[in-house]
Amino acid sequence: MDKKQKIYNKLMKLVKEENVKVDEMLKDHLYTRLGGKADFFITPTSYEEVQNVVKLSNEDDIPFTLLGNGSNLIIKDGGIRGIVINLKHLDSIFSDGDTVVAQSGARIIDASRYALEKHLSGLEFACGIPGTVGGALYMNAGAYGGEIKDVLEYAYVVDKHGNLVKRMASELDLDYRTSNIPDSGDIVVEATFNLKPAQYSEIKAVMDDLTNKRESKQPLEYPSCGSVFKRPPGYFAGKLIQDSELQGTNIGGAEVSTKHAGFIVNKDNASTSDYISLIEHVQKTVKERFGVDLEREVRIIGEDKK
Repeated sequence: MDKKQKIYNKLMKLVKEENVKVDEMLKDHLYTRLGGKADFFITPTSYEEVQNVVKLSNEDDIPFTLLGNGSNLIIKDGGIRGIVINLKHLDSIFSDGDTVVAQSGARIIDASRYALEKHLSGLEFACGIPGTVGGALYMNAGAYGGEIKDVLEYAYVVDKHGNLVKRMASELDLDYRTSNIPDSGDIVVEATFNLKPAQYSEIKAVMDDLTNKRESKQPLEYPSCGSVFKRPPGYFAGKLIQDSELQGTNIGGAEVSTKHAGFIVNKDNASTSDYISLIEHVQKTVKERFGVDLEREVRIIGEDKK
């Protein structure tokens, strides 16, 4: 029996059969529609299953990667070795007084809409963010002047040893598009947001306004990874790219959006290498034109295609 079969047999004892996939194409699960195969693609249905998979990866020294819906992620064409875990089945949202509790696999958009239905204000900024709750905490997602750190009270995580641990927001070092979650190895499984009662009509008016702004300015008709670059101090990334006359520039199937220069869209079955090459071209051009280094907001992981 080869090593891959042994790992599969062990995973089958920890997770339901239908939630263990071998050589699964990751682009089929990602917002960007990019990415090669995962050796093992696991979709747990409980915190205990997450804990058990983490413990197995530690015991057998199996590479381990957590994956949301990829709205701010690019996976290389060679895919990811070892275990890829996706928490899409952990997607419950409920309220407790003035708090909204959302599991990691729920979309942060849906948490925002749920808060609206409960007449709770604070998550309006998230009404157009396409990522999951876990992904939103991972990068302290934000938009239109709001961000996760403004409303997060605490989270439950599975730590790198497989323990279920409560982390207060103050322990996560939430800052502009960053947190300490990537370095700690924690897997967010649940988040509690502290919100404020407000009138339904007032909350909805804000959300409608933000939605209109987003739909009018962002290229939602194509898959993308959202804003590719962080805002450089004193500048706007999109304006620098626009002023560099890069809108409409394409490499393969990837294109700098003509609607919003800060986005690179998957216009025609782009490969990850197309995306990365175009990102590097944009960075090089803006540096030459304005002397500004554009830092990626989007993460790039995985292996090159052999």
